[in-house]
Amino acid sequence: MTQTETPPPVDMTNRSGVITGAGSGIGRALAEQFGRRGARLLLVGRREQALRETASAVARAGGAAEVLDVDITAVGAAEKVADTARTVLHRVDLLINNAGNVSAGRLEDCDVADVRAMVDLNLTAPILLTRALLPDLRAAAQPERSAGMGGPGRRRGSIVLGISSGAALVPLPFYATYAATKTGLAAFGHALRRELYGTGVHVATSYPGATATAMMDSSTAGEDLGFGRRPVEEVVTELLDALGRAEHEINTSQPTRRAMQRLHASDPLAVDAALAPRLSELDATVRHHRSI
Repeated sequence: MTQTETPPPVDMTNRSGVITGAGSGIGRALAEQFGRRGARLLLVGRREQALRETASAVARAGGAAEVLDVDITAVGAAEKVADTARTVLHRVDLLINNAGNVSAGRLEDCDVADVRAMVDLNLTAPILLTRALLPDLRAAAQPERSAGMGGPGRRRGSIVLGISSGAALVPLPFYATYAATKTGLAAFGHALRRELYGTGVHVATSYPGATATAMMDSSTAGEDLGFGRRPVEEVVTELLDALGRAEHEINTSQPTRRAMQRLHASDPLAVDAALAPRLSELDATVRHHRSI
């Protein structure tokens, strides 16, 4: 395939894989939608009851799910998840690194433990989990080289999806550490995609803007400050449609935020000037935004 050719769509049915942060929000919605496509999943998170509720939703949708209650930032957790996935799924052709947390506010006021928690969960954990499962993802991708796999004109292969954030496209004040971790996750996706070129492993990164999930509940910033929430099902449907089209960079931000993203790409100092008059207001509305 040359650089200008459009890649064939990705077969999204009957996937077998791991979703982290699957107890609520985007993770739960992703699990349900893959369930509708016949997936068998290992749902990973720290709240067993919430994971079981997601597993029930997956089953009602037509899929199947096992749960693993584990802190993926703990030493050895990536290997535990990988070993469990091999045992209960047998085949792993899907990995969604969705788990994340946030603690906003002025950097000098941010607790050191919160800084470390964001780096550990948003960046270190997905890198280590991807590393642990990569042999399985590579192995599962091999059949796509055979004729007929995935149906006419469709690729099977494996999928690695990282849930980054719109904060990686336009890093905002009072979210310095969070933006750093999400930008790092996006860069990880770019590098890994290039590393795995031609292996049949499709690496994609999603950039959701503000989404109506529990993670956003402690922020009072609204549409006037660029934090208008989109419904989670709408965001996930758009994300999976793009993933099925074999897109690698999937932006689900609101149109107003996309305009700022374009400005940041062309003239970042103009974004500084645009935000400056409302810095105090933004500070007041996000300083208690915390999901750790």
